[in-house]
Amino acid sequence: MSEIKSTWYFIVNPRAGSGKTMSEWVPAEHLLEKKGVPFVTAMTDHKKHAVTLAREAAASGYRRIAAVGGDGSLHEVLGGICDWCTETGTPTEDFFLAVIPIGSGNDWIKSCRVPDDVAGVVDLIATESFGWMDILRATTGDGRTAWMANCGGVGFDSHVCERVNQQKERGMRDKMIYLNSLLYTIFHLKAISMLVRADGQEIFSGKALSLAVGNGPYSGGGMRQVPLAANDDGLLDYMVVPKTKLSRLMKEIPRLFAGTVHESALIRSGRCRTLEIAPLDKASADIIEFDGEIEGHLPLTLEVTGTRIRVPRGRA
Repeated sequence: MSEIKSTWYFIVNPRAGSGKTMSEWVPAEHLLEKKGVPFVTAMTDHKKHAVTLAREAAASGYRRIAAVGGDGSLHEVLGGICDWCTETGTPTEDFFLAVIPIGSGNDWIKSCRVPDDVAGVVDLIATESFGWMDILRATTGDGRTAWMANCGGVGFDSHVCERVNQQKERGMRDKMIYLNSLLYTIFHLKAISMLVRADGQEIFSGKALSLAVGNGPYSGGGMRQVPLAANDDGLLDYMVVPKTKLSRLMKEIPRLFAGTVHESALIRSGRCRTLEIAPLDKASADIIEFDGEIEGHLPLTLEVTGTRIRVPRGRA
């Protein structure tokens, strides 16, 4: 058993934030040193590398692990910690998880009331301003296990993320890629047939354009598909958009940014501890996204595990 360390382990994604990571991370290092926060650094060099680095850090005794990047980097780090805890029986409650927000997508920090500011996050870490976040586990139709820190979904939701990621891979990093991807997907998306159960009870069956799930309310650069979600309430929020005319759907778009989508007569929404989504035909085995990353295909079971992890908490 490795000795438990109080040193922070920062996993840096040098490709995050349009390649501006190092220009912002170096000042963050100086701030950490100035505030007396002990830390070590590891660099990722390929996709999913942060998963491996987080697992290795946990195995080496580190219990304070942070991602330097965006929501995708945080997703990988959480995955590495949770995979290792599952394999070893170590409580996730032993861990602190943080992010230095340098990526192009920084929605998770909004759910924790964390400032989109490197100095502000460093201050929260230095003063140990932490609270609890629920751990959500997903099992996909591919037989894979994934972990969700913030938001996920299928249909409209996952295809927007897929297009955003495609643009990022082509070197596009402007925040407008989220809005552009949203509008493109609206005009090209096909409905999928799905059966949805919340805590074992059927809540939807038929053709839907989208299903979003949330541990926190923010996604896609500031949208709120599940505006009532709170990542420390022991519940998972969901929102289903049944197939409808494009003209009606377009009228609902402003609600995504106003935080009132749950008030729409078109939307099916609610809260649960376990959500099951099954495709009703082969063509509807749609892609799934968690925290902006594509993680397999339907069917999907998503559950609140009852375990938690410590995360930074800003003031309300």
